[in-house]
Amino acid sequence: MVDTAHSAAGVIADDGVPLKVKLARATRRQKIRALLLVTPLALFIVLSFVWPITVMLLRSFDSPEFGRVMHRTSAFLENWDGTGVPPEGPAWKALVEDLVQAREDQTIGKAATVVNFEMPAARSLFTKSARHAKNITAPPYKDQLIAVDDGWNSPELWGLMKRLAPAFTMRFYVNAIDRTYDKNGDIVQQPENRRIYLPLFWRTFVMSGTVMLCCLFLGYPVAYLLSVLPLRTSNLLMIMVLLPFWTSLLVRTTAWIAMLQREGVINSLLVWAHIISEKERMQLIFNSTGTTIAMTHILLPFMILPLYSVMKTVPPSYMRAARSLGANQFTAFTRVYMPQTIPGVGAGSLLVFILAIGYYITPALVGGETGILISNMIAYHMQKSLNWSLAAALGTILLAGVMLLYWLYNRIVGVDNMKLG
Repeated sequence: MVDTAHSAAGVIADDGVPLKVKLARATRRQKIRALLLVTPLALFIVLSFVWPITVMLLRSFDSPEFGRVMHRTSAFLENWDGTGVPPEGPAWKALVEDLVQAREDQTIGKAATVVNFEMPAARSLFTKSARHAKNITAPPYKDQLIAVDDGWNSPELWGLMKRLAPAFTMRFYVNAIDRTYDKNGDIVQQPENRRIYLPLFWRTFVMSGTVMLCCLFLGYPVAYLLSVLPLRTSNLLMIMVLLPFWTSLLVRTTAWIAMLQREGVINSLLVWAHIISEKERMQLIFNSTGTTIAMTHILLPFMILPLYSVMKTVPPSYMRAARSLGANQFTAFTRVYMPQTIPGVGAGSLLVFILAIGYYITPALVGGETGILISNMIAYHMQKSLNWSLAAALGTILLAGVMLLYWLYNRIVGVDNMKLG
């Protein structure tokens, strides 16, 4: 008997190349072709998703500006014990030299801005002292700088500069959870009137959950109708569901402003129907109510489509079989039909919740003081205060919260049971 494996390995093609070698070459060419096909998509994902997130994560604890500009002072502060104000000597000489050099290099504004983030009004202290520092050429440096501005005699300022000296710091995360440093360098809670971010995080998650539940409550019956109605009717309803995608988000949000204001369409209809009086017109805009209504309308299709894709695959015969076995319509729907739609419920809920967490335009336009979310504060620090590191820290905490919820969802429900189509 001829050895089959040996015979296969010894088969020679027409061109004299062993068949095994030709198969290996063909497989390698297919792998290279597949790699080339997915390379553009992989580059797009890396450049538009992975790289920005990585930069954000790095920026949240990387702050080299102060140490780079005030490098002599930072070198001294690394070994300083942080008690009180340094005595006359190398620290004050290094500070004067750094101020002179920074003014010549036109970088004093960068260092002053970093300090000003943590201690308001410190910018003027640095810029004013940098203008006069060139006149300080001999000791006593300390007395002459304090004569320029007595702010240099503050232990709090020197403690802050010591924390700003390292290139890598956790102070942005400390600020992002409404904590700060006291005079001794210990982390303490912010005063009650300065606690901003934790209440915003809580509001963001609560409002996102509310929008998710509203979308589920409104979207479930619509998706059910789409799945059971005749094709002609369901196609018309599907067009109405998809119609918001063809309208600008800004236009839809602006339309809600016109509808929800005190003199708007909704209040006027309620007054016309004598449901409320003229004096009882409701404030539905520039608060959390307006934000919830507008975001529910915008995100509702993202709930309906996953539900519809799952409901369409549920055989109608299951409901008929349950009815034939003695179950009433409600029991058959809740115990036979609804459990089969759980994958769509999970997919739609997760999709709407994650989209709602990151919403920015709608809360900014209709939210007012009680309707803005943490995304609006991130945008504020990116565009106005220019404190990008704090914005990165807030974004990182928000990302971590979303990942934690996704992990909990996977543990409780299971990602494998989620279907988007």
